[in-house]
Amino acid sequence: MSLKSIVRELKEMRDGIGSISRRGAESKHWHSRMKSHIVPDVTVTPLENILQGPWANLPPELLLDIIRRVEESETSWPARAVIVSCASVCKSWRAVTKEIVKTPEQCGRLTFPISLKQPGSRESPIQCFIRRKRETSTFLLYYGLVPSENETDKLLLAAKRIRRATGTDFVISLVADEFSRSSNTYLGKLRSNFLGTKFTIYDSQPPCDTGIQPNSRSCRRFQSKQVSPRVPACNYVVSTIAYELNVLRSRGPRRMHCTMNSIPVSAIQEGGNAPTPISLPQVIDEHFSPSPALKGKGPVTDLSSASLTELPVQHQGSVEPLVLKNKAPRWHEQLQCWCLNFKGRVTVASVKNFQLVAAVDPAHNVSAAEQEKVILQFGKIGKDIFTMDYRYPLSAFQAFAICLSSFDTKPACE
Repeated sequence: MSLKSIVRELKEMRDGIGSISRRGAESKHWHSRMKSHIVPDVTVTPLENILQGPWANLPPELLLDIIRRVEESETSWPARAVIVSCASVCKSWRAVTKEIVKTPEQCGRLTFPISLKQPGSRESPIQCFIRRKRETSTFLLYYGLVPSENETDKLLLAAKRIRRATGTDFVISLVADEFSRSSNTYLGKLRSNFLGTKFTIYDSQPPCDTGIQPNSRSCRRFQSKQVSPRVPACNYVVSTIAYELNVLRSRGPRRMHCTMNSIPVSAIQEGGNAPTPISLPQVIDEHFSPSPALKGKGPVTDLSSASLTELPVQHQGSVEPLVLKNKAPRWHEQLQCWCLNFKGRVTVASVKNFQLVAAVDPAHNVSAAEQEKVILQFGKIGKDIFTMDYRYPLSAFQAFAICLSSFDTKPACE
């Protein structure tokens, strides 16, 4: 049997499992997300209760060879959705698939939702772009160099801007039509102060090796009547962003510093490693599902409430966090403007454009080449279209949150 026929049968099997596990409107909703979004890494229906057929009984050696060939042949989206289909067949297929598929740091590719919380590639940046929708105050992160003509780009993350009296919130989700914190697609948020000079990145799950354990006081329940009051939720502080005040109103780009509380400075030293989560939290399951009366209602949009306790990251021992700073541009005499080398990825001048590099002391023994390496770059290429290229030790979630801070109004910084 050829590889193409195997892939075709895998797709048919995925559709068959979806029709058994979800019926009616739920099934249509599930398939629409399978086609346009990375599937949330949670188990909705026990797979043991589904008849798997002969595929679940394949010899381990043959199964390993099939999935390895599929993984090597389907290296880009949307074809890479076949890998997700392999992991959806049964538990044995899922275990083998997760064993073969490497993290973005190792292979430079994004496959499962957890890849968005894992550090990027060390070798080359992962290239994405952001589309801003002014009418809905949403920001969509896509996987790819630039927008395609047929609009089949892979959606990675979405954010919705919600203005408050004391600042602004950007709620980050896996999908573009659900921004409720009671949903299992909620990943975190970015919150600004009144002036738009300081931002805090909150994660929905505790960072690796921080020793934070949620308890009854740190995980408050929702009190809104629109969601189940039994859904636990926490926000963990993982990063802070500070923009310098421009008191003298001098010309030049914005100056910013990012303190990555969840990433130690040792991550960029020789032999160092950044924290790498292996799974996303299952916020909603059969024990924390919305009541039947709430099903079918629109998503909760009042997300500015401070009903969730915001927990700071507590590093074990005296671990120093990684600090990023924007790379200083040079003044171009002929063009009469500040310039940075974006290597063709940015084509429109904008005050939002920036490049971030590590800000380290000589005592940290970080090589000069590592200090000059651009970890995150963001810039404009057209009306409401921006590129975002990130690399190790940042994840897509962290990079996206940092770039969102550039969209907020900053009258005191310009």
